[in-house]
Amino acid sequence: MRLKKLVIILAATLGSSLLAGQVMAHEYDIADLHITHPWSRALPPVAKTGAAYLTIVNRGEQADRLLEVTTPVAGHAELHEHIHRDGLMKMQQIETMALPAGSSVSFKPGSYHIMLFDLKQPLVAGEQFPLTLHFEQAGELEVDISVQQDAPADVQAESGEHQHH
Repeated sequence: MRLKKLVIILAATLGSSLLAGQVMAHEYDIADLHITHPWSRALPPVAKTGAAYLTIVNRGEQADRLLEVTTPVAGHAELHEHIHRDGLMKMQQIETMALPAGSSVSFKPGSYHIMLFDLKQPLVAGEQFPLTLHFEQAGELEVDISVQQDAPADVQAESGEHQHH
């Protein structure tokens, strides 16, 4: 009887540890930078471009810069922003992203984002792909981009985006 109880306790502990690991898998740290919830939207198999999103928090006292991003799933990746010009919303490349000390920058739909050009594989819901962030001070960090059917709930609430069924 004691052995059965011990097995149940160990299974419950292991299960909760694995669950915590899955939650934490979407948070990354390098130097004073904290990266949360990297994600991308699922796309049709014929799509040649996509976008990735995440939030970078600079918890330090020194500024840093995101210089570039790379990923094996695309021919190349670029940092982009949306701007309002002449009454229209336009997208343009930015060379680097400033990360002032004590600040955060959110890459999200309709704002800053990472463009993925010449996709080499479909972005399928439930899958992940690696993306390497190249920082001026902190160095390089590889994160796993989680491909999702819809934007995460917190992003939908911020941007007023709604799920489509």
